[in-house]
Amino acid sequence: QMQLVESGGGLVQAGGSLRLSCAASEGTFSSGFGAWFRQAPGKDREFVAAIRWSVGTTYYADSLKGRFTISRDNAKNTVYLQMSGLKPEDTAVYYCAAGRSPFPAVAAASRYSYWGQGAQVTVSS
Repeated sequence: QMQLVESGGGLVQAGGSLRLSCAASEGTFSSGFGAWFRQAPGKDREFVAAIRWSVGTTYYADSLKGRFTISRDNAKNTVYLQMSGLKPEDTAVYYCAAGRSPFPAVAAASRYSYWGQGAQVTVSS
């Protein structure tokens, strides 16, 4: 059973940056996709970004393009989410996910089989 562990969340002021990490164990991302979703209080879980592990192709929620960047480190079996220009509305629990073949529905949470425990990101105004 693949295990995903997020790290790097915390409290940051508006306009600041954070980098989230998601390390995989008991399995690898290499045959599929890694992704990030987020869920704010009282809202549904929403897609943030995904990466096709083998070739590095990236996908983003339209509203987050230009501020968020997803990347991966093959050797460390880790996916990252670099967030910049953070806004209070980015406050949420951020979840890492892994899926073998979510494409083309990379934004659909139901297409991912493995999930991390979540990392809280709080952006103060």
